[in-house]
Amino acid sequence: MAAEQDPEGRAAARPLLTDLYQVTMALGYWRAGRARDPAEFELFFRQSPFGGAFALAAGLRDCVRFLRAFHLRDADVRFVASVLPADTDPAFFEHLRALDCSGVTVRALPEGSLAFPGVPLLQVSGPLLVVQLLETPLLCLVSYASLIATNAARLRLIAGPEKRLLEMGLRRAQGPDGGLTASTYSYLGGFDGSSNMLAGQLRGVPVVGTLAHSFVTSFSGSEVPPDPMLAPAAGQGPRVNLATRVEAWLERVCAHLGLGVQDPHPGERAAFVAYALAFPRAFQGLLDTYSVRRSGLPNFLAVALALGELGYRAVGVRLDSGDLLRQAQEARALFRSAAAQFQAPWLESVPIAVSNNIDEKELARLAQQGSEVDVIGIGTSVVTCPRQPSLGCVYKLVSVGGQPRMKLTEDPEKQTLPGSKAAFRLLGSDGSPLLDLLQLAEEPAPQAGQELRVWPRGAQEACTVRPAHVEPLLRLWVQQGQLCEPLPPLAESRALAQRSLSRLSPAHRRPELPAGYQVALSEQLRALVQRLSAGASP
Repeated sequence: MAAEQDPEGRAAARPLLTDLYQVTMALGYWRAGRARDPAEFELFFRQSPFGGAFALAAGLRDCVRFLRAFHLRDADVRFVASVLPADTDPAFFEHLRALDCSGVTVRALPEGSLAFPGVPLLQVSGPLLVVQLLETPLLCLVSYASLIATNAARLRLIAGPEKRLLEMGLRRAQGPDGGLTASTYSYLGGFDGSSNMLAGQLRGVPVVGTLAHSFVTSFSGSEVPPDPMLAPAAGQGPRVNLATRVEAWLERVCAHLGLGVQDPHPGERAAFVAYALAFPRAFQGLLDTYSVRRSGLPNFLAVALALGELGYRAVGVRLDSGDLLRQAQEARALFRSAAAQFQAPWLESVPIAVSNNIDEKELARLAQQGSEVDVIGIGTSVVTCPRQPSLGCVYKLVSVGGQPRMKLTEDPEKQTLPGSKAAFRLLGSDGSPLLDLLQLAEEPAPQAGQELRVWPRGAQEACTVRPAHVEPLLRLWVQQGQLCEPLPPLAESRALAQRSLSRLSPAHRRPELPAGYQVALSEQLRALVQRLSAGASP
């Protein structure tokens, strides 16, 4: 297993969740006497995912938990020794046994922050050997979490603010770790809840769920509930045989719908009665096990109206196959007519939930005005990110011993930005982001109202900008191995994500063909890039 339980009971990555070449480099650093050289790495992505203009930063809480628990056990060291040359100096393994992250400092975007290409999600500094070993696990913890959060945010933007979005993808996820991560960070990205119980227990994600088709098909209609009696919701008055009342209501419902009482499936009705007896205050009908129009809807209405006599209110219905939009509209029309026929006005607003391999295109259809859909459950399309399976984050060395380092390559897109840096978001007078600015850490911070000359990445000319507000982006979370401030609760990070997205211009929020968001370099940082590039030329 790639995960074990930390003292808080949550899944935690282990130090050997890494690539072999990290360990071979560690031996190389140690053999060269450079294990303790101060170094800094940056973790970032090069292109926004899904053809969009933004990403959401996520995974920081998992990274901090990993760093605080980082320690190679004897079994870990023995395994490392088994894959390295037999003549490796035993002193190297003693060095590994003593490793921890007490010398590591982390600056990062808060979880839920908007992130853009080239702007660090994490800056990690400390002894060279240790921060090199952190590369693979930190990438693993940040990349998928940020991808999921971004995917969920896109789906939320498509759905609009009013629809409830539920993540139901655990059974489709890439293993248990992927399932927990997806449930956690889809909530951060804007979903309202998850079917994943473990995400609720460990991460505080609201959990939701009712019944599946197997529950409905398990009943034939011949079953007799051992106790079909139900007391009124107010707690006063005689108990009533719910099954009997449902049969009485079925006749009236079928007459209203122009159906025979033999049309609705008796097993489905028995399942609904059984579920209503177990959850009278949370009864929900799954309508499409047989025929929605001829069975699911009349059976649901009979049970809901019988419960209504006792003061209970059904909480919804779910559709899981067929033309979801058409069926939702038909169901709403029937609820309205039944509400008028039976003087039950609450029936008009019974929430309608839908599910069934919903992707971005179908979501847009279901979210249109007049769809009558209230709740949308999404599984595969949120947890597997089918449009783009990886965010493509990288972890690059930017300084050693206080000296800037830069990767120069024939592919300009893979060149890195050297030196220890600060990052700022420049905002307009309405609070909307104008651009993100990267500059050397020693430069004075930009000031609101001050005109700045900056170099947008990829541009051949500088431009000037006068921000109305300036926000520092990277906060100090871990200093010399110690947590500097408590990590915010997941719900708080979720709220930050929604606030951040609301400030982004509609042109940048568009799921398709969005306007590109600018990331710019200060003049000093650009000058450093040019100097190092020229010095490396033959």
